Amino acid sequence: MTGELSPIDKAKFVAAKRAADFVEDGMRVGLGTGSTAAWLVRCLGEIVRDDGLKIKGVPTSTRTAELARDVGIDVISLDEARWLDLTIDGADEFDGDLNLIKGGGGALLQEKIVATASDRMIVIADVGKEVETLGAFPLPVEVIPFGWQTTQALIEETLISMDVMGRQSSLRMNGDAAFVTDEGNHILDLHLNRIGNARQLALVLNQMPGVVENGLFIDICDTVVVGFGDGRVEIRDINEGTIEQDRLDFLETDNLFSDLAD
Repeated sequence: MTGELSPIDKAKFVAAKRAADFVEDGMRVGLGTGSTAAWLVRCLGEIVRDDGLKIKGVPTSTRTAELARDVGIDVISLDEARWLDLTIDGADEFDGDLNLIKGGGGALLQEKIVATASDRMIVIADVGKEVETLGAFPLPVEVIPFGWQTTQALIEETLISMDVMGRQSSLRMNGDAAFVTDEGNHILDLHLNRIGNARQLALVLNQMPGVVENGLFIDICDTVVVGFGDGRVEIRDINEGTIEQDRLDFLETDNLFSDLAD
């Protein structure tokens, strides 16, 4: 039950529940990947089941697709949808300009494709994800397996001329083997500590042979819904320049999301 959740999970839950209010009947909705996005998918599934909401969901990973189908959301591909009304996803970090680091869940490529194919992107996050400057969270870079060590060396050499505090990188692992994305690629996590010019870094990384995509989402997010552990929610709209405050009450009988707190 939501009453048994940690403050961080409560914050994720209220952000997701409030963001679900932006979804309207008939919409084509991009569904993000990660722990916070999973709350959103469950919230939408509840509305589909209880209120008859009719939407088409475009998932950003196989994990999200499985969850969406499990809760009764009609899942289609991006090719079928062609263009989306809205994408709702989490973030590993966001700054005051709503620039993001994403990819902690390993789905940054599909997430960026889906987000940029949407009229609007809403990010849901607990307040701990807000930073003054991006970079404390390792920046994921998706690379093809062929020559990945050469690509890694090229990235580290290029970082010397970038406005960053650290230049170390590591291959993301899944147990004893390299992590493999849905597209069959690997991920290098860049331990930068601080990114002084995120826009420049994103452009430079994507020019490198072997790099598929990076986890910097610049000028893509329109709105962030920030959740707090006490049930407060803050909705910040970068285009309108508005900040809205709200509060959601926890229902002890609402145990739909209890398994996601594990």
